[in-house]
Amino acid sequence: MFRRGISILLLITAMLGAHLALVVWRDTALPLSAGRLRLAEFITVFASLAAGAIGLLGMLALHRKYLTLSDTLRKIVAGGKLSPLHSPDPDLASLTTVINELIVHAQTTISTASVHGKELEIRMKVAMAERQHAESIIYSISDAVLVTDSFDELVLANESAARTFDFDLAKSGRAPVGQVLHDQKLIGLIREMRQSNNKNERRIVEHTVNSPTGGRTFKLTLSSFVDRANAAASTTSKLAGVVAVLHDMTKEKELGEMKNDFVSNVSHELRTPLASIKAYVEMLIDGEAESEQTKLEFYEVIQNEANRLGRLIDDILNISRIESGLVKVNKQPQSLAVIIKEAVEVILPQAKLKNITLREGLTPIFYQTVADRDMLYQAVLNLLSNAVKYTPEGGSIEVQTVVDESKQTLVTRISDNGVGIPAKDLPFVFDKFYRAEANNRMAKGTGLGLSLVKQIIETVHGGKLSVESIVGKGSSFSFEMKLAA
Repeated sequence: MFRRGISILLLITAMLGAHLALVVWRDTALPLSAGRLRLAEFITVFASLAAGAIGLLGMLALHRKYLTLSDTLRKIVAGGKLSPLHSPDPDLASLTTVINELIVHAQTTISTASVHGKELEIRMKVAMAERQHAESIIYSISDAVLVTDSFDELVLANESAARTFDFDLAKSGRAPVGQVLHDQKLIGLIREMRQSNNKNERRIVEHTVNSPTGGRTFKLTLSSFVDRANAAASTTSKLAGVVAVLHDMTKEKELGEMKNDFVSNVSHELRTPLASIKAYVEMLIDGEAESEQTKLEFYEVIQNEANRLGRLIDDILNISRIESGLVKVNKQPQSLAVIIKEAVEVILPQAKLKNITLREGLTPIFYQTVADRDMLYQAVLNLLSNAVKYTPEGGSIEVQTVVDESKQTLVTRISDNGVGIPAKDLPFVFDKFYRAEANNRMAKGTGLGLSLVKQIIETVHGGKLSVESIVGKGSSFSFEMKLAA
């Protein structure tokens, strides 16, 4: 509007100058003189200058309006909140309209972006919560857990896995599994599982991990998983990664082997007395024992083997009850000296048959320990019986009890000058059915006596059992128990 007014004004000024020049020429009706020509030129120049001045003033006025509009826009930007412009000036109406349309578009875009941002933030929070929940579950699992992605990078692991494979858990995130683990077989199994691209595949294998302390056996469970978002969008989505869970089966496998050995040993130990009983019974049936003396000898062998069989069964049952925690224990303050005295009196006839000297060095009876009397008596009797068995004729056995006031313990030591135990057999003398090969001919036994002693002293009473031995010089079995308060 303003520009149109300026244009009309300039046109009127030019027409006015031309009209004045024409009037001057017509009134004179004479050729233009120099003076009249100068007047016409003056009028023309004046009209041009007037038009230029008016145009300049208009431009300055328009410039001030644009500056005012610019300041308004800066204030809106500085305020941080977009709002429509209101300008009553008709010269700026079209520009203001365009700017308002741009502001509305920007507001719509910002609003949409804000909504998307909030949705993304919510999704991120949910994803973080799910990840933290998953991490909490994985960290609380005692089994070793490894989670890899589609690029075979380790994305998640727990402390058990770090200990098992000896890596720094804090530095293992997003590292290639080949750099974190040094178990090439396990790395190969993880990669093979990922490359199979089978979403529902689950593989369970037995895996051995070697370490400085020895090999450990694990049940390795490999499972694949997919990205739920991608899986929902596409039926051909690739695997997102592999989860490997390693359950330590070392003890279970050892227990299984021990059970098998136990059954095998029990079968062997039961078979021996049963075979003897069966053989002598058959001889009696066949009439091979003609004299009464021979029959009595056969009966005595059968009785001894039956007693041996009974002792074997009793020992097996006692050990089994103690290991399973089913045995009934009646702990009371007991005088260890009195219990040892009773056991010595029982074993003394056997010692005299071999001309073995039994010496005692016991503490006063008022020193007591909290124990199950029958079970402690059985342990002492087994140790004394062992000493008599493996001490040759004319030997000696010494029983001592010593009080350690500083540790508040009562130590019992049963020593002999018998054949002794080879050093290679010492770590195994308390194992079930174990017998030193060098002493097998010295005396018969089930190999359960010392194992039962260990269970009674250590498992039931929380004491400590030990052995020292030198081949040809004898053995010394010691056990210590807490003094009664």
